Amino acid sequence: MKAFFYFCSMKYLIACLGNIGAEYANTRHNVGFMVADRLAKDLDNTFTINRLAMTSEMKFKGRQMIVIKPTTYMNLSGKAIRYWATQEKIPMENILVVCDDLALPSGTLRMKKKGSDGGHNGLKDIIESLGTNEFCRLRIGIGNDFAKGEQIDYVIGEWRQSEIDEMQPRLDMAVEIIKSFVTQGPDLTMNQYNNK
Repeated sequence: MKAFFYFCSMKYLIACLGNIGAEYANTRHNVGFMVADRLAKDLDNTFTINRLAMTSEMKFKGRQMIVIKPTTYMNLSGKAIRYWATQEKIPMENILVVCDDLALPSGTLRMKKKGSDGGHNGLKDIIESLGTNEFCRLRIGIGNDFAKGEQIDYVIGEWRQSEIDEMQPRLDMAVEIIKSFVTQGPDLTMNQYNNK
């Protein structure tokens, strides 16, 4: 039994949030998808269309990662995460959600082991679907450089070139954080990366 549990604990679900469709491809709300694509490139992998998500099975230092980009649109992300966590028998502590965050300065990376949705509709749906807020999330700051009442336009608006240039090394660091999460766990990862 112990050996079986150890084997299961080597499998992780990395859920990177965004919206499908070409019109959303270069928007701030899709930074989760950008991280997923950067991780796939780093590990020489690709995504395939699957149930409720584009999926890729990646391996890193003996860990198996089921990386998903939900095709349910942001506000229904929980449906895809619940399905793939159940399908792959992945324990809650091995789930990592990667998403944008308006409350953090652009390019800031912050991991947490639990928390509220913070006004993020994707996280809200995940919390409702999983029945708990105790899952790890990697939040990527996209800043809040918008006038009052223009939050939606800002979030689904396209990156400025200066933002894209600034975000490139941060995407690489997000990949390193994911690798650390699956090999060292959230506590060591937070200690190492949350103030960088």
